Amino acid sequence: MLAAILARLVVAVPTVLLVTVIVFSLQLLLPGDPALALAGEERDPEAIAQIRALHHLDRPIPVQYLLWLGGLSRGDLGTSLKTGLPVAELIASKLPVTIELALLAMLVALAIGVPAGVAAAVRKGGAIDAGANLVALAGISIPNFWLGIMLILLVSVRWNLLPASGYTSPFEDPVRNLQTMIMPAFVLGTGIAAVMMRHTRSAMLTVLRQDYVRTARAMGLPEGRVVVRHALRNALLPVVTLGTLELGTLLSGAVLTEQVFTIPGFGKLVVDAVFTRDYPVVQGVVLCAGLGFVLMSLLADVLYVVLNPRLRS
Repeated sequence: MLAAILARLVVAVPTVLLVTVIVFSLQLLLPGDPALALAGEERDPEAIAQIRALHHLDRPIPVQYLLWLGGLSRGDLGTSLKTGLPVAELIASKLPVTIELALLAMLVALAIGVPAGVAAAVRKGGAIDAGANLVALAGISIPNFWLGIMLILLVSVRWNLLPASGYTSPFEDPVRNLQTMIMPAFVLGTGIAAVMMRHTRSAMLTVLRQDYVRTARAMGLPEGRVVVRHALRNALLPVVTLGTLELGTLLSGAVLTEQVFTIPGFGKLVVDAVFTRDYPVVQGVVLCAGLGFVLMSLLADVLYVVLNPRLRS
């Protein structure tokens, strides 16, 4: 098992380097001269030359990449052009918000998707199966931003049950924090729940046809025990992998949902940075999002090896 985990760690290293190359190359594709953008209204050639020397823009591109990579190794992601604050500091202030939203959305997805998938597989061809598939199709088809707007109009405007937007830190007011995060977590979680329901149903149908499940039923074990202890445990292996990858996607930033509910997370940070042309912030957020997805993919591989004894050898 340790050898399999180490092999996946070895594969992750060049993947991370490839991510850094892609993120660095994005700034080369941006139109215009970065030095002129940083200079603003000042077009003095000496000032532009100083900016080029300060940001190493007068060096060859491979040297610029190595210098940027060296800064990354020290935790230096650059400085925001809009606020003048370090990009790492901005990301550190937004990352906990996105992590909380991602975890809550994953809890919603697990609470809805897994039980629905199990029920649909056990009652294959019945009303429960048809209803679960219909709800899953709706969850996949409905855009997040539309569902978010509809929830705001219904729950916040008409019923006045939850705040329509904003964010409160859980350290300031846990109750208010939960009130502001319920709707966006539900919006994000429903889409993932639909995918999880389909995967859980497919995996359960495969497991329920196995010989050991037939043997357990032939021994007279209760149906609930057969489904939960013998079938569900093995059917959850692909679901765990899917959930880990979906969590990596959520950590990358739910742009539209955070914009609709005005949540100051990764998604809103990168949208604001794009509109203000704050290129260092965009670059830093994209890099962190890519690294987060790589780490979640690595975690999915490790969990699959841990949970599947056949892969440990």
